[in-house]
Amino acid sequence: MKLFKALAASTLLVVATPVFAQEQLSIATGGTGGVYFPMGGGLAEIINGKIDGYSATAEVTGASVENMGLVATGDADLAIALADTVQQGYTGTGRFEGNALPMVRGLASLYANMIQIVALEGSGITTLEDLRGKRVSVGAPGSGTEVNVAAILNANGMTYDDIEEQRLNFNETADALANGDIDAGFWSVGAPTSSILNLATTNSIVMIELSDAEIAAARAADPIFAQTTLDAGIYDGVGATTVLGVPNVLVVSSEMSDDLAYAITSAMFENIEDLRAVHPAANQTTVEFTLAATPIPLHPGAIRYFEEIGASIPDALRP
Repeated sequence: MKLFKALAASTLLVVATPVFAQEQLSIATGGTGGVYFPMGGGLAEIINGKIDGYSATAEVTGASVENMGLVATGDADLAIALADTVQQGYTGTGRFEGNALPMVRGLASLYANMIQIVALEGSGITTLEDLRGKRVSVGAPGSGTEVNVAAILNANGMTYDDIEEQRLNFNETADALANGDIDAGFWSVGAPTSSILNLATTNSIVMIELSDAEIAAARAADPIFAQTTLDAGIYDGVGATTVLGVPNVLVVSSEMSDDLAYAITSAMFENIEDLRAVHPAANQTTVEFTLAATPIPLHPGAIRYFEEIGASIPDALRP
């Protein structure tokens, strides 16, 4: 009887032992056909393995514009968004006119999107002007791609009235091109991206190159745009192409604790090879790129890490 009582007490003790749940973090990304989702997933794995007491999950979203709102409302803890969208949100301009989000802060700039304009070979589309009157995907609703397309068109004397715009995500855009449902599509995403890679394996594609004048006009209208080159051979049959680029920023709310922001920033940069193993776009994820490309103030926790490793923080990046 004493043995039975001892066993019962032991069993009760085991059952009653509390299990402390980890705090769950949500990372707002984009569609599965872009770079945001794998990059967010890679960051989640780093958080899960390196930061005690926290677990993270990458969430599929409509990308940049939606992601800014999710961080502002607390429905996401971290988010990836295009630098121009981030700047507009912080300052209450553009798509955020009258609805500034002063609470957003940067942790890092991850990589530069390349604005890729794709059509099928034989479509007759070889220039931006050729898009007039055509069926064109301008990106998912609320995405940074849509913001970029509007800026490029407007800077070059065009609007959505000049095209038959369709708001499709990256996978939908690739499928619509393959099926002949649209004539061209815009991607603002790191290269290579899976949706264009898959399209190029079954179709001959062309990458529309902006002229020097068109690039200059876009950069004059929005200084966040940078001229860059899509290397030859990234996609089957596509040569080196001059494109516009836009940095992508990892953002959080100012409400995030300094210790957590420090832990995430430190874990990501100290384990950056893990992120690069997930997607080559992370080859651009450096402290130097962050300090040069982030358009809003950094979170104090991130600043603590950068100062700890000896980086010089520009005054514009201090809250």
